[in-house]
Amino acid sequence: MLHVTEDLELPDDEIRFVTSRSGGPGGQNVNKVDTRVTVLFDVDGSPSLSAQQRELLRLRLSGRINKEGVLRVTSQRHRTQLANRETALQRFVALVSEALAEIPERKVVAVPAGQKERRLRDKRRRSRVKQQRIVDLDREGEDR
Repeated sequence: MLHVTEDLELPDDEIRFVTSRSGGPGGQNVNKVDTRVTVLFDVDGSPSLSAQQRELLRLRLSGRINKEGVLRVTSQRHRTQLANRETALQRFVALVSEALAEIPERKVVAVPAGQKERRLRDKRRRSRVKQQRIVDLDREGEDR
């Protein structure tokens, strides 16, 4: 069982690992050994996900889920397949748990009076600077 969040654990048989040749470091092994690891998880076909969780994943991870509803996470950072497998699995857990986390609702608060005053004061100061530039340009033209 893979622990993703407090209320979600995925059985090992729902996660597939595919290996391929990596473009990353590997020395003499780089062209011979399949060290890149891709984690595949069928979001649409997973019995462990509720309908709400499935919808959240489809919405928030849409760029990583293909047309068949499979989420892909790849790692090729390390020289060994085992290290890449661990890294890909950690990234998978982080992605899914972040996508399923509740986004706190924004509380609307009034802008403090001091902040409003500073903003208006800075606008007036900026306006005076720009007005002065126009006056300086006009004087420069008269000198010629």
